[in-house]
Parts: sequence; structure tokens; C-alpha cells
Amino acid sequence: MIDPAALAALSAVLRAGSFEAAAAELNLTQSAVSQRIKTLEERLGTTLVRRSRPATPTATGQRLLRHAEEVGLLERQLSRDLAALLPARDAPLRIAVTADSLASFVVPILARVPGFLYDLVIDDQDASADLLRRGQVAAAITIAGPPVQGCDVTPIGALSYVAFAAPEFFDTWFADGVTADALGKAPALTFNRKDKLQERLAERITGQKVRLRTHYIGTTDGITLAACAGLGWAANPAPLVQPHLESGALVELAPGLRLDTPLVWQVPRQNREALQELTRELKRG
Repeated sequence: MIDPAALAALSAVLRAGSFEAAAAELNLTQSAVSQRIKTLEERLGTTLVRRSRPATPTATGQRLLRHAEEVGLLERQLSRDLAALLPARDAPLRIAVTADSLASFVVPILARVPGFLYDLVIDDQDASADLLRRGQVAAAITIAGPPVQGCDVTPIGALSYVAFAAPEFFDTWFADGVTADALGKAPALTFNRKDKLQERLAERITGQKVRLRTHYIGTTDGITLAACAGLGWAANPAPLVQPHLESGALVELAPGLRLDTPLVWQVPRQNREALQELTRELKRG
């Protein structure tokens, strides 16, 4: 039996990134948090936390963090089943969402589901499944594809992407057409190094694989603003870009071309009941 207080201390340190922040969250002294984790490490005979900045879990620590989140979800469900006879658990629900889905539609849906505090882990559309696979989140919005083992998968629609640039940028870099050669020279705007969206769109436009020169800008809105300023060409969900296209602040690289990316909501089966209301709202859209 793992001491729940020690498990809570471990979870708080890994969520907050430091012993000091965890102590403030738990209303304990920093030494008390440190002692609880040290006692747990001694009992298990292994290190659970790398004392770095921020604090990060070892493999065993990561597994215990996942266990803590699963226990929290089960306790939340039990609390609901007992009609609030037990106190609600205040630990945030850690879920992975794509940056583009967050900018497009996720926030109003989360607001329709009471009873949760959210700890959103934001990444590009290609990476959120890996967070779920490694047990770092309790559920995730991912691109459609092979499901993560042990998860229920619910389709939640698709994002339709458009490639765009500022008119001056377009005239400078694509005067002779949006060719593979031009796309290989013109600076692109990419979310992060795992994001392959711009590469897929470049291949869709030209029929060829293109090695891009790119800036990295880790927000969806930031990419649109950078494109409007003429820093590079980019791709974002069409509804987010449409006002800029209509105003003339941006132009399409390939008018009418859209790259549709289906999205799914993946929930480990042990969390199914606790997250059923959130699943229902995401499916409803």
C-alpha cells in the first residue's frame, strides 16, 4: 500500500515542477514534502524525482504519477456516485490538447463541463498521442490514427488547414509561382520541431517532398501574427485565418486547397466513467 500523502506530494512536485511550489499547493513546508518523497523512495528502493529545474520524474516516478491521476479520477467518480457525500478532489485533470484545437474549439467545451480543474498540456497535432502513450496525461485530443493501447477512441471532427502568407511576402518569394523550389527557399512558420504540417502542405501543393527553412513559433495565434507581419508563410485552421484572408492581410498560397486533419479524443478505459461527461461534450462539439 502506497501512502496517499506521499503519493500526493510526488504528484504535486511533478505537476508544479519544484518542491517549493508543491509545498505551497499542499499547504506544507518544503521539508515536509521532501521528507514524504524521500520516505517513499526509500521504501521502493529507487529514485522517483530528478532534482532538476523543473523537477522531472524517473521512469518509476512517471508510473506513480499516472497511478495518482488514475486514483484521482476514480475518487472523483466515486464522489459523484455518492451524490457529493464525499468531498470533491481538487487536483487538476491533466489532458493533452493540440494547440490548434485549443485555439479553435476546445475552451468553450471545457467550460460546459463543471467539476474539473484543468492542467492542459499543449503540443502540436502530431505529438499528443505520445504523451498519452507515456502515461503523462489522463486523456488526449490526437490526430486520427492507430489508437493508443488500452484507450477508447471518439471521433470529434476535423480541422481544415489552409496555407497562407502576407501579400508582400507572397510577391517577394512566389513571384514565379508556388513551386517546390520557392517553398524550399521561403521561410516557413512552424509550431515546433515535431510539427510536420507545413511539410505535408508543401508536398500537397507541389507533389514533391520539400525541405523547409523555418522559424519555430509555439503558438497558433503567434503563427498567424507572424505571417501577417511578413515573417514567413504558414498553415493554420481555415476558420482562424478566414478574417485575415477576407481583409486582405493574408493571401492563400494555393487558393481553395485544404488539408483536412481528423481529430479523436482518446481516454484510457480505466478513466472512461470518470470522463464520460467530457467525452460526450467533445463529441457533441
